Amino acid sequence: MKKIVLVLAALCLGFGAFAQEAQDEEIEYGYKQTGFMSTPKVGGYIIGGYKYSDKDGANGGPGFNCRLIRLYVDGSIFNDFKYRIQFQANGTSPHVKDFFVEWAKYKEFSVKLGQFKRAFTFENPMNPWDVGVGDFSLLVQKMAGMGDRLGEANMGGRDVGIQVQGDFLPIGDDKHRLIHYQLGVYNGQGINLADANKEKDIIGTLQFQPIKGLYLGGFLWRGSWVKSGSTTYAVAADGTVTGTVKPATEFARRRASFGAKYDRDNWTFRAEYAMAFGGEVAQSGKANAFYVTAGIPLEDWLKVYVKWDNFTDTAAHNLYSACANFRLHKNLNFQLEYRRHQDQHLATPGYDELWALAYIRF
Repeated sequence: MKKIVLVLAALCLGFGAFAQEAQDEEIEYGYKQTGFMSTPKVGGYIIGGYKYSDKDGANGGPGFNCRLIRLYVDGSIFNDFKYRIQFQANGTSPHVKDFFVEWAKYKEFSVKLGQFKRAFTFENPMNPWDVGVGDFSLLVQKMAGMGDRLGEANMGGRDVGIQVQGDFLPIGDDKHRLIHYQLGVYNGQGINLADANKEKDIIGTLQFQPIKGLYLGGFLWRGSWVKSGSTTYAVAADGTVTGTVKPATEFARRRASFGAKYDRDNWTFRAEYAMAFGGEVAQSGKANAFYVTAGIPLEDWLKVYVKWDNFTDTAAHNLYSACANFRLHKNLNFQLEYRRHQDQHLATPGYDELWALAYIRF
């Protein structure tokens, strides 16, 4: 028996030495190298359900609908380079949502290149699964590029560019990082589009985490968006066709946001404020937005969110909602949400909505 134990111990020591030698093996770079690459992970999710609305002209709302069908592939090479491609399959025009490669060797400094979420507001970079209610806030929709207030189509809060980010200064017994930063340079036109002028959008954020899970931060955005020109044609009585050319228009983007978020032990709190300033206000008028949301866990499988959401330009739009999340599995969630609107842009400002959504991930 003693001999068997000695043999097993020797084998374990030998394996440990071999593992350490493999770990310390110097990586050889070159076009013939095919190792050090993870198996690509393929996945996706579906969000859909039923939406009712008593808004004037809505005819009861869209009824049964599919909000999102997303498919993605991600992986890593040398453990330092991470990549991701994400497609949106539903809607009138299926398209690529994300594509990027990120050098992420160090927590303090990483570089991402491609098409991805803009680093503006806490909520915009979040996955729809983690927002807590059936849609992103009015602040994110109107001020971060999900149907922008300037007229830009819904770009999913994304753009094409390059970004650096990192976390440093570990503090406390848990050694959480005190400071997080991001700085990105983008085309400014949104997803799957080339730049339309010489100016690049610059977006940055600086955040502090005094205790684990609590972030306090500010965001700045300086850039522009170009609305494409158009030509309209008219036919005179004598059959003559004339065209009227409307040139492209460039809109300034000057925005700031600040807020706080807390997410720990399944308790959630977020509050943010954003505003336009400077050249954007001079050209397109004033605009500001805020939201406050809290997520309260009642059971491991039941979490209730309440939210107050506001966007104000020429008039105010307030949205109050309460949403129950029945999270039966990490990859299965059911939502039931009541939404009360007070939109002063409308002749009849007040209306109600009821959303029932299912989330399935694979």
